Amino acid sequence: MKLATLNDGSRDGQLVVVSRDLQRAALAPVATLREAIETWATSEPRLQLLFQALEAGTAAGTFVFDPTLAMAPLPRAYQWCDGSAFLNHGTLMQKAFNLEPIDGAEQTPLMYQGAGDDFLGARQDIALPSVAQGIDFEGEFGVLVDDVPLGCSAEQALGHIKLVLQINDISLRALAPREMKTGFGFLQAKPSSAFAPVAVTPDELGAAWQDGRVQLPLNIHWNEQWFGHPHGGEMNFNFGQLISHAAFTRKLGAGTLVGSGTVSNRERSAGSACIAERRAIEMIEQGAPQTGFMQFGDRVRMEVFDAAGRSVFGAIDQRVVQANG
Repeated sequence: MKLATLNDGSRDGQLVVVSRDLQRAALAPVATLREAIETWATSEPRLQLLFQALEAGTAAGTFVFDPTLAMAPLPRAYQWCDGSAFLNHGTLMQKAFNLEPIDGAEQTPLMYQGAGDDFLGARQDIALPSVAQGIDFEGEFGVLVDDVPLGCSAEQALGHIKLVLQINDISLRALAPREMKTGFGFLQAKPSSAFAPVAVTPDELGAAWQDGRVQLPLNIHWNEQWFGHPHGGEMNFNFGQLISHAAFTRKLGAGTLVGSGTVSNRERSAGSACIAERRAIEMIEQGAPQTGFMQFGDRVRMEVFDAAGRSVFGAIDQRVVQANG
């Protein structure tokens, strides 16, 4: 099943069910994704029936799905927990900047609590004050869960994953070092994250959903030039482990989003999912970074395709612009 949220002028938008080929949609029997995830036991069967009718061509009131009208599938969340589950990314950063390894990073996932009050749609501009802040994109995957009990095991946590999403976790690299040194995590360095138009149930991924990981490459183009296609299967901690980590000392409310962190592969030919990683590789191999960060007017496109070449989540396609005021 595939779901999206259309902008109807409200904070949470209008939930729609989207066809597998992303061409058609129908208004969902539940008003918003926030309501659907909080009542998933009763909402999911109704949504599935509509999806099946949409695929069979028997759904009433269908219309062309326009991704430019889509908000983030969940436009705002009570909780947004972003991990760093691809250890290769951290290893490259440590090597490039001569940082001490983080004690226990291979056994315990890294995670910070981000701001979930203002997510961007896939075609919304990235409006920021200054290019001097080191504007960077970060391609990653995420999951949306229902209520997760305190102390939930990693195996049990997989059953709480209701939807899988694809994310551009925008970062401001010039602001990050100070915030990391404080030990309080990111705030200013992490502006609003953006989401691909469509969220999908894990079963929709078929064989590409294995071991709590998205077993597909994430294709990234910057200003229409190939930047990378790192594979989600190289995730060192799966989503069950990330959720279990977040729920170690507290329950997680329905609608909590959990991110994988930057998709990163050991094989250099896969490219990168963020500029900072490419710069780190340049520092290691050439002694200094060669690639600059994003400028106003730049575009980034991220998209995931299944084995048959079909877009899974729809494309994130965003332009960087100067914020007004």
